[in-house]
Amino acid sequence: MVDTGIFTGRSPKDKYFVDEPSSNGNIWWSHINFKVSEAIFDELYKKCVNYLSHKMLYVFDGYAGANPETRVSLRVVSEKAWQHHFCTNMFLRPTKEELPGLNPEFTIINACGIKNENFKQHGMNSEVFVIFHLAKKICIIGGTEYGGEMKKGIFSVMNYKLPLEGILSMHCSANVGKEGDTALFFGLSGTGKTTLSTDPNRKLIGDDEHGWDDNGIFNIEGGCYAKVINLDRQTEPDIYEAIRKDALLENVVYDPQTKVVDYSSAAKTENTRVSYPIFHINNIQVPSKGGHPKTIIFLTYDAFGVLPPVSKLSIEQAMYHFLSGYTAKVAGTERGIKEPTATFSACFGAAFMTLHPTKYAKLLGEKMKKHNVRAYLMNTGLVGGSYGVGKRMNLPSTRKIIDEILNGNIEKSEFVTHPVFQVAYPKTISGVDSAILDPREAWTDKAAYDVTAKKLGEMFIKNFKQYAEGSKDFDFTAFGPKI
Repeated sequence: MVDTGIFTGRSPKDKYFVDEPSSNGNIWWSHINFKVSEAIFDELYKKCVNYLSHKMLYVFDGYAGANPETRVSLRVVSEKAWQHHFCTNMFLRPTKEELPGLNPEFTIINACGIKNENFKQHGMNSEVFVIFHLAKKICIIGGTEYGGEMKKGIFSVMNYKLPLEGILSMHCSANVGKEGDTALFFGLSGTGKTTLSTDPNRKLIGDDEHGWDDNGIFNIEGGCYAKVINLDRQTEPDIYEAIRKDALLENVVYDPQTKVVDYSSAAKTENTRVSYPIFHINNIQVPSKGGHPKTIIFLTYDAFGVLPPVSKLSIEQAMYHFLSGYTAKVAGTERGIKEPTATFSACFGAAFMTLHPTKYAKLLGEKMKKHNVRAYLMNTGLVGGSYGVGKRMNLPSTRKIIDEILNGNIEKSEFVTHPVFQVAYPKTISGVDSAILDPREAWTDKAAYDVTAKKLGEMFIKNFKQYAEGSKDFDFTAFGPKI
């Protein structure tokens, strides 16, 4: 068990890319990816190296990407033993035969113990920095101990590299059924991506980061990074049982005498986490690869409580909702977030997208069409009312809906088109209360539902203008809400 200090989540406003010729034409410069000069990088790089030169260091060598043809070899240098252990859990571990000849293509230098006191002079956000130099293939980290910065740092690198090679990198989990049918689950932290893809009847490929190439799906990582706030042995047995020797709990509250963890406590943060190697899950796919997906499920936490629990999407609607990435910020995943707030995050993971979102959406549409993939939008958030009134979808009902999607039975249902969101939702699903499938009927105040649904629809339309305006290729407004 470790305490990551004052930073218990990522610091998204402190993520920078060096503005250099080989990559600046490709990077999506935005409120997600900030520019920094070569000179500032060089100054902070030297500061990191000088600081670490007087420390005992821990070095991890391994890989990102389970496909040997496209994987990236990497090295992580850190001053804390637990950060090294985190990397051992989360990245792909080399075999004894591979290790001697491993020549790292990308290096992370984690000097978490230093701060950038000159951040104002540099025009930066704070003393914390996570800076990528894609030409030199180096990332430097300072001012934060949070383990997720290393994990998501490598993901940002893969989100740059893979799409330029025609491979779709995705913020999703993946599993495979007994018939070899692969399913993808997209969603931001807290929407149920890790929980719902961990299924005793299906083998887990991975819980967070994947690539989709000409051969199918592959895991980018070698471990899982699960939220453990309110973890319950009955509802999430696989994750609960994975917490054993070599698992690393972050920022949890525990009894100092008995060492028993109180998973219900958010005294330190609501973003309590555990990292563990993927083989701590009994039912995994080895190696961590699968065929082309049969089903894609977009998970969203609807804080307004107006989206149906499940809807099916056309390819065009899937691209629309993939680009929209509607969800809610879930408490504690990022600094400063305390309760659910409606937001849009492109590709269900804008914070990690290094290229423009339409690059990923184009690849998604092409691959869905080529491989005849079905897509569904699932609301794991609120039903029966907005935040403060509605109740969160219960996990057993959500799991039952997913079962009916994956076994194909949902297609036997009669579907109704939502008047605002234009998505088709089923009237009935075996084993699920029909009263919640129609989101309007689940509300006591129908007039309030209509007003709220229209309000959210307008938010979708406003958000999507950034992709539709001036772009014939991505004017999918006809496949979004209609007011």
